[in-house]
Amino acid sequence: MIRRTLLISMFALISACGGPGDSGDVPQAQPAGATSADIGNHVVHFSAQSTDQLPPAVAREYNIVRSKNRAMLNVSVIRKSDSTPTVADVSVNTVNLTGQLKNITMREIKEGREGGDEAVAIYYIGDTTVANREVLVFDISVKPDGEEIASKVRFKRQFYSD
Repeated sequence: MIRRTLLISMFALISACGGPGDSGDVPQAQPAGATSADIGNHVVHFSAQSTDQLPPAVAREYNIVRSKNRAMLNVSVIRKSDSTPTVADVSVNTVNLTGQLKNITMREIKEGREGGDEAVAIYYIGDTTVANREVLVFDISVKPDGEEIASKVRFKRQFYSD
C-alpha cells in the first residue's frame, strides 16, 4: 500500500513538471528574421512590432493606438551610393496564415531639416489589428524615386498579445 501511494505521488509530481517538448504557455523563441533587403541601388529596411512597445509620446506624435492587439509596419528606403533616405512609393499587402487580408495603409513620415546639415529621415508606417499568436505575411512593394520598376520584399512575423 505504501509502495503504491509513493508510486502514485511520484507519477503526479513528474506529470506536473511537463514532459519533453512541453512548453506550456511560454512561446519558443523565434530566430531573428531579415530586417533589410538589397533591391539594386537601394536597401529597404523593414520591421513589424506590437504598437504597445512604442513609447507613449511617439504613439501620440504619430497618431498610433498603443495596443497588444495592433501591429505596426515600418519601412525605410536608403540609397546605397550615399546612404541617403529616399522617397518611394510603398504599398503593402498583408495576410495571415489562413489567407485573411489585413488592410494596412502606409503613410510617409519625414523628420529632420531639409537643406540643412542634418539628414532627413524618411520612412513609411502603417498598422493593423492582430490576434494572439497570429502570423502575418507582409508583401511590400517599393519603387524608389527615379527607378522604373517596383521591387518586392516579403517577410513574416508572429505577434503575441497575451
